Amino acid sequence: MPGISNQNHIAEKRQELFTGLYKQAFPVVAKYISRMGGSFDEAKDVFQDALIIYYEKAIAAQTALNNDTAYLVGTAKYLWIKRYKENNQNIPLDNIDCSVDEDEYLSSNRLMRFLETAGKKCMELLKGFYYDKQSLTELANEFGYSGVRSATVQKYKCLEKVRETIKEKALTYDDFME
Repeated sequence: MPGISNQNHIAEKRQELFTGLYKQAFPVVAKYISRMGGSFDEAKDVFQDALIIYYEKAIAAQTALNNDTAYLVGTAKYLWIKRYKENNQNIPLDNIDCSVDEDEYLSSNRLMRFLETAGKKCMELLKGFYYDKQSLTELANEFGYSGVRSATVQKYKCLEKVRETIKEKALTYDDFME
């Protein structure tokens, strides 16, 4: 029965991945939601939803599940903001903290320096995708790639350049979140 043994191995690996994601990403999500006025239970709910979305996307795309903490944290933040907007349609502006945390600003500057190491074209590609919310089709046309797949591969390579620089400097995700 090699099929059953292989399925058990896959299930164990999936469990290890989810456990690792909880350990790495949940504290960041809980801290964010707490800062935004949410409770621990709300943080758990949002994180669970983000984890399900992550898993469903990986299955739909038929890609290997990776320890993609940043994607999971980003998804959780998006879900929290969406939930917060739905529950608090008309809140007074004086309840919103608009102050700029100097440490957070410095972290943003540090992140920008690492993004710049990937090069100008990579910065423009990543900005178009993540900030301007352009589709991969639009980016492929704008940057002259042969198709969506080429744009996807280039975006991945750009992110890998940034990740490698961060690894070389022995930084962690939390260095950018404090």
